[in-house]
Amino acid sequence: MIQSYKDMRVYQKAYEYSITVHRLTLTFPQIEQYELGSQLRRSSKSIAMNIAKGFAKRKSIAEFRRFITIAIGSNDEVLVQLEYCKDLGYLSTDQYEELTSAYAEIGGMLTKTYRTWE
Repeated sequence: MIQSYKDMRVYQKAYEYSITVHRLTLTFPQIEQYELGSQLRRSSKSIAMNIAKGFAKRKSIAEFRRFITIAIGSNDEVLVQLEYCKDLGYLSTDQYEELTSAYAEIGGMLTKTYRTWE
């Protein structure tokens, strides 16, 4: 039984990959650490944060779903930012594929959570 947002597999995966993304962006060129890197750090962290916030408001299905929708938007934002990072040469093909695969899975998990939470 889910007692806390920390028990949700989607939260765990989103949190884990936000840490990975954070560390990775610190290897970007200095100007990108404050531009694209900063945006990527914020949007990747936003996913886990909105899951937690939604869980806190779960007594209202509409409120919970609103925060899951925000998390889905942040997840999609991460995918676009990763594409920029790849095209600008800040990520290797392997890094890009691993991260986009993980965030595609997170997006699917979020969509499933949205649809099944009642």
